[in-house]
Amino acid sequence: MRIIRRARLPLVLTAALFAMTACAPASGASAPSGDATAAPSPTLAPVDPIGEWVDERMSQLTIEQKAAALLMVHAPGTDPAPLRAYVDAGVSGIILMGDNVPAGPAELGALTAAVQADPEAPVLIGIDQEGGEVQRLPWDGAPGAETLRAEAPAAAEAAFAARATTLAESGVNVNFGIVADVTADPDSFIFGRVLGTDPAGSAERVAGSVAGEQGLVASTLKHFPGHGAAPGDSHSTVPSAPLTIDEWRAGPGLPFASGIDAGAELVMTGHLSYPAVDAAPASLSAEWHRVLRDELGFDGVVVTDDMLMLQHNGLPEFADAGENAVRAVAAGAELLLYVLPADPASMGISVDGLVGSLVGAVQSGRITEEQLDDAAARVLTLRRSLTG
Repeated sequence: MRIIRRARLPLVLTAALFAMTACAPASGASAPSGDATAAPSPTLAPVDPIGEWVDERMSQLTIEQKAAALLMVHAPGTDPAPLRAYVDAGVSGIILMGDNVPAGPAELGALTAAVQADPEAPVLIGIDQEGGEVQRLPWDGAPGAETLRAEAPAAAEAAFAARATTLAESGVNVNFGIVADVTADPDSFIFGRVLGTDPAGSAERVAGSVAGEQGLVASTLKHFPGHGAAPGDSHSTVPSAPLTIDEWRAGPGLPFASGIDAGAELVMTGHLSYPAVDAAPASLSAEWHRVLRDELGFDGVVVTDDMLMLQHNGLPEFADAGENAVRAVAAGAELLLYVLPADPASMGISVDGLVGSLVGAVQSGRITEEQLDDAAARVLTLRRSLTG
């Protein structure tokens, strides 16, 4: 498998470049009278095969298919049939939890192979394989954060290279495994999972971890903009951090900037708030998505943490799964993660219902068609880059 990091060339820019070329003088033609030096011929834009493929595929999709392409879901168990049913319904990704992990690597490889349906755009098969406290595959022997944060950054690179190799050999192509949160507080629920207890040390090990995974699996940085400064567990509440944006830039923001510069393909937003920046959880915040894109220069796929966590916290404003999905995409998310139970209806949720909510939001103008297209195209670009 090869992973290509790239920026898509908009069709309008491509057309403009070819128009400029068409207007250039033919080879050997004389320069206009009085002009001693002929103007140089514009250089043709390089061919972008992934961009061309994505544009062609996008032209074939309905609005419902584009909305479904923004979903990554889970079904419990080692039977691939329920997972494949979601893929056949048009979702772009599957997340494997502990209940999906069979006896060994060969069995997991058979499961992931059975889920794949499109050789031109592999389904994103993700897993939380951090090592240490959060480890889905028991046969992954590489060290986790508690060991790595006491060692040189090169140790993190080696560990995540080994971990990524283990994942890739079983058909997993996305690792939600690089914790870019930073805290020195042993009472923090995230403390055992951080790669550094200070921003600079974390940043070095996060970058090393991304380098280790490069070319093997797509790397994910989590949980943007950083749990360490926000006391509380986002599995049951919306933690709040007291920092200003400048304090964030000088502290918790550094590991994310470092991981992005190292080439991480995905960033996972957390259900946590920095009220001085935006009262909304980062996963639903247009401002945090702006910071991620405009200030940190991230051009990959923004994936949310499990969207059901918002419902689990019991706050009335997050009780509607469809509304949460709309808010996330409107804010700038491209991939919505759902760790669904065997019966999603027990949570008042379904793939068809989520798709319907997103389509309705486009039709009402809450999400623009451009936003939906950009989100679906980014996800398709990532999927296409995993071929080879």
